[in-house]
Amino acid sequence: MRISLDRRADRAGRVPLARQIQLHIERLIGQGLLGPGVKLPATRDLARQLGVNRTTVALAYDELVAGGWARAHVGAGTFVAEQVPAGEVARPAAPRFDWTGFLSKSAQVVAADARRRDRGRGPRPGPGLISFAGGMPDSGLFPTDAFRRVLNRVIREEGRELLQYYPARGYPPLREFLAGYLLRFGLEARADEILIVNGSQQGFDLIARTLLDPGDFVAIEQPSYPRAMQVFRAFGAQMLPVPMVAGGLDPDYLERLLERQSPKLVYCQPSAHNPTGLTMTAAARHRLWEVASRHRLPVVEDGFDGTLCYGERAPAPLKALDSAGLVVYIGTFSKILFPGLRLGWIVAAPDLIERLELAKDLADIHTSPLIQAAVYHFCRQRLLDRHQVRVAREYGRRRDALLASLERRMPPGVRWTESQGGFSLLVTLPDGMDAAALLDRAVERGVAFTPGTAFFVDGAGEGTLRLSFSGLATTQIDEGVKRLADAIRESERQPDRGARDRQPSVPLV
Repeated sequence: MRISLDRRADRAGRVPLARQIQLHIERLIGQGLLGPGVKLPATRDLARQLGVNRTTVALAYDELVAGGWARAHVGAGTFVAEQVPAGEVARPAAPRFDWTGFLSKSAQVVAADARRRDRGRGPRPGPGLISFAGGMPDSGLFPTDAFRRVLNRVIREEGRELLQYYPARGYPPLREFLAGYLLRFGLEARADEILIVNGSQQGFDLIARTLLDPGDFVAIEQPSYPRAMQVFRAFGAQMLPVPMVAGGLDPDYLERLLERQSPKLVYCQPSAHNPTGLTMTAAARHRLWEVASRHRLPVVEDGFDGTLCYGERAPAPLKALDSAGLVVYIGTFSKILFPGLRLGWIVAAPDLIERLELAKDLADIHTSPLIQAAVYHFCRQRLLDRHQVRVAREYGRRRDALLASLERRMPPGVRWTESQGGFSLLVTLPDGMDAAALLDRAVERGVAFTPGTAFFVDGAGEGTLRLSFSGLATTQIDEGVKRLADAIRESERQPDRGARDRQPSVPLV
């Protein structure tokens, strides 16, 4: 705790030093900056910090105790009182500096996106709410004990090196492992083509700050992942939506778009698409690669490695077709392992990896080498393989339960995608029904979802919603679908007069 003293006032004899200390601490307590029960610095320590006599500090503390602002315990010290003295009013703080006019255009875009998300939020969820809105892995399935044992061993054996600063490109054994891991899915990559990042979100950020200038265009599938859109917008890019066909971005539409626009890059999710759960066919992938290659259009592929695919295995990533170094592939362990680790990777041509590495070094120096090493050893012991088998089976059961419940309970006119991977699917409501307006009725019945407008570039998608099944038990899934179906039927009987501008009140993952 720092105490600022006005020495000029002291020399003039206006405010004694002890009184200055007392008033300053009272202000900190009154403004809540020192909470109830917080221990104040020892008189000796505070006197040394302020360059005053210890008796001066002791006198200030005595006055705080006498006034009811603090309590003293012999041998333990002086503590902030549990209650401010009755009738005391916190002294006003100095006027705060207004940063609004100093915000960059990027920060203003981020704030505008946040306001759009917050505006018109639904009612606060109550107890018993069944939420299809999360889109996150089930923490109950996390292999926490196994990972803890691996982490403890890594700290014991490599801690001194791994707790130091580390090269930005990442832990070499992990990059070597990833080269072999990605080969399982048909993607050939050398270790020097891999950069470790703090999750896919940092991957978007590094790519955007390395490749995009304000005013650039980005072609992007629609619907698409909201956080990718937000990052591109934050760097001043303008979105060019491309509709989906055959489980992914429409290559023929993209080619027609390229005849009249010149996007800097195209972003897509060929496998386990969020929000639809669809997977792009092999033929469509080849067609997209052919279009991108002919037009020399860089592709940012938001990769999903195939471990959470249901039914047929997903085709090889676009990056596997890339002989020209045009595709930038982003991968992550967040969906299959722990989101809290914030561990992902970028696969790209070596010269681009060098530029991305410079951007990462400037942003945060490196991703935690301790976490990287722990994940490497976790994978090397085949613990990841065992975990993948377990969660793929469980998420597959939940996906099947959701599809069966939708088929059994939804009224006519409701359609949905049949998720082939990932955690979610997209529902299309009957004509004229707005998902944002439906959300209020649904929450009243104890079920929540994410309105589809969050996933659309151009304000479309009002009649769609995303259902995520990963965080719910199968019994909850069926009951949640029943509640949602009842809310839809009620909306058909008593339609709202007008849909409100609403954004989802949950994290968009």
